[in-house]
Amino acid sequence: MVMALRVEIANAEAEAGAPPPERIISGDPRFTTWNIEDNGRGLYAGVWEATPGKWVISYEEWEYFRVISGLSIVTEEGGEPVRYGPGDAGIIRPGFRGTWEVVETTRKDYVISI
Repeated sequence: MVMALRVEIANAEAEAGAPPPERIISGDPRFTTWNIEDNGRGLYAGVWEATPGKWVISYEEWEYFRVISGLSIVTEEGGEPVRYGPGDAGIIRPGFRGTWEVVETTRKDYVISI
């Protein structure tokens, strides 16, 4: 049994996606996700990349992320914009409502717990 796993997206299948059209505020954002870990009990980890655009986000899950490259701005409803660039980390808690804006194509690693 392997207790530690080196995260390598070269060994993961890339999944293409995008925000639902009704949530897009600007641009034509496209996602690529490499889901490295899925424990079958609501825990996911991997790498996500998005091209420029802005869309509405609504979280029911908990997420920790760290930006690897690019620039994004996350703004909670009624809150101040928070910029995330390479090396910056963040936590988004269940119940979060706001927007995600990718200014420069952004790649992040993530851990999500449902």
